[in-house]
Amino acid sequence: MAITVPPGGAPRAARPRGEGRKALLWASPWLIGFGLFFAYPLAATVYFSFHRYDLFSLEFIGLDNYRHLLGDDRAHTAMRNTLWLVAFMVPAQTVFALGVAQLLTRLKAGAGFFRTVFYLPSLVPMVAGTVAFVFILNPATGPVNQALALLGVTGPDWFGDPAWAKPGLTLLAMWGAGNTVVIFLAALLDVPRHLYEAAAIDGAGAWRQFRDITLPTISPVIMFSAVTGVIYALQYFTQAMVAARVASGVTDSPGSSFVPGYPEGATLTLPQWLFHQGFRDFTMGYACVLALVMFAASTLLTLVLLRRFSAFTADGEGS
Repeated sequence: MAITVPPGGAPRAARPRGEGRKALLWASPWLIGFGLFFAYPLAATVYFSFHRYDLFSLEFIGLDNYRHLLGDDRAHTAMRNTLWLVAFMVPAQTVFALGVAQLLTRLKAGAGFFRTVFYLPSLVPMVAGTVAFVFILNPATGPVNQALALLGVTGPDWFGDPAWAKPGLTLLAMWGAGNTVVIFLAALLDVPRHLYEAAAIDGAGAWRQFRDITLPTISPVIMFSAVTGVIYALQYFTQAMVAARVASGVTDSPGSSFVPGYPEGATLTLPQWLFHQGFRDFTMGYACVLALVMFAASTLLTLVLLRRFSAFTADGEGS
């Protein structure tokens, strides 16, 4: 069977191979970045997790690091605290940001001013904002507890009481939710106005309009906020560490020793314990195990959220 030669001179059968090479060439920057910054670090983390590694010596110990994880009470506390942040801080921040954005869309005067006010906290550096927030919630001199005292309410020891430390961090996250507010605000302003007008003509109230029009329309933005919030909570490090240091009064002066988690492990998160094991105790192999736990948790929770989002979208389209 004769092969038809196109005007360009190359056989038609050779075109797919050439096109495949071109596709690989165009995708090569992403493939190189994926290999260098994801695939190789992940493979190296798995490899080192089976070794006793302190940056100077490497010894194969099999599953000993994984067995140590099963008996590490501090790691279990860190996991529970991190899951608490995922279960409570992320929904609170998302609902708060959505509520603020909804209020801002209703403002007739001063909308620009209030948008700026709610966005400004997100521009404050993490360390400075956390230090300021700890002083604001100071049980003796903080304005929050003083305002509660005027109402006859005894304010809690926010970052000194294990029962209130994580709620204090949640308030800090809500205070700095300016980026999420802006994203929700853009989504709400993009909802077609005629849908609300048609619903109002049909007698739908504000809650029904929000439930049947607003939520389904901005559901991709809610999903984005939830996924990024979960990943952020699983990597929660700076605010918890700084708040614990300031509240405990321990500094990095010579001879001082600070174990993260003050008070009583209430602010200890998995990234903090990973950092402590890897860069304070130099048990890098065990730190790699903790890193794999974080990776597995983020992957699993993201898949669950995507699955729930797909089901919610399907139900919305079906109705």
